[in-house]
Amino acid sequence: MIGDTETIDEFLARHAGDVEEAVRKAAAAEIMPRFRRLAAHEVDQKAGPHDLVTDADRNAELYLTEALAALLPGSVVVGEEAVHANPASYEAIQSDVPVWIVDPVDGTRQFVHGDDGFCTLVALARHGVVHASWTYAPARDQLATAVRGGGAFLGGERLFAGPPAPGRDLTVATSHPYYTTDDQKHALLGLRTDGIAPRACGSAGLEYLAIARGELDATAFSWEAAWDHAAGLLLVEEAGGAHLTVSGEPFRITGGNTLPFTAARDAATARRVTGLLSGTRP
Repeated sequence: MIGDTETIDEFLARHAGDVEEAVRKAAAAEIMPRFRRLAAHEVDQKAGPHDLVTDADRNAELYLTEALAALLPGSVVVGEEAVHANPASYEAIQSDVPVWIVDPVDGTRQFVHGDDGFCTLVALARHGVVHASWTYAPARDQLATAVRGGGAFLGGERLFAGPPAPGRDLTVATSHPYYTTDDQKHALLGLRTDGIAPRACGSAGLEYLAIARGELDATAFSWEAAWDHAAGLLLVEEAGGAHLTVSGEPFRITGGNTLPFTAARDAATARRVTGLLSGTRP
């Protein structure tokens, strides 16, 4: 148990590989056997036709909940599907104990449609600070990891986002209109301008990975669910990128953010995007 005798850094030094193994095993046991083989009874709706959940989501989260809690006694797990069943469990993100933040299948819509653009997201946080993250795209055999202060890596190679090339349009992945309020839709219209090429986002976790790899310039997201953002935001940070809300503050996984917010390849791009979102155009 993490406390006076062990820090999170010490835990990660000993067990980061065990977490990776748990993530891979969850995908191998519960997700990939159902990929492109889902039966109708294995797919349900949560809040409507654009909010899907499958047996792969539920079973992979149960697998990870058991495995991660066993690796770190005294920790708690905040998973997307458990919070859907019991919204009050989300409050554990605010607690003093280590928290595993889990999205078993990020990009469920893609998964259901047989697209390989989905991933499993795991982050380890405490006191609202993300210390480590794992982003695993099993259908693409890609695993990205990040440790605060220790860098971001994909397949063992260090990731550097780097600034966008000057003189070309910035590609920005944005929230789907189904998940935005009228005010947020208005803010996102600020990206409909010269020099910006907005497009709808796919899996949030894979969009963050694309930023860390220097393949996507920025995001503009309008929701706060920590399981979608915690892992990817640390990955972007450790690759040299930045994140900002329209109030000019970094995004907080504990909530209370002014939305929309951006993650970007560098701080200058983050300021440019939030300026457009807020109408100040830096």
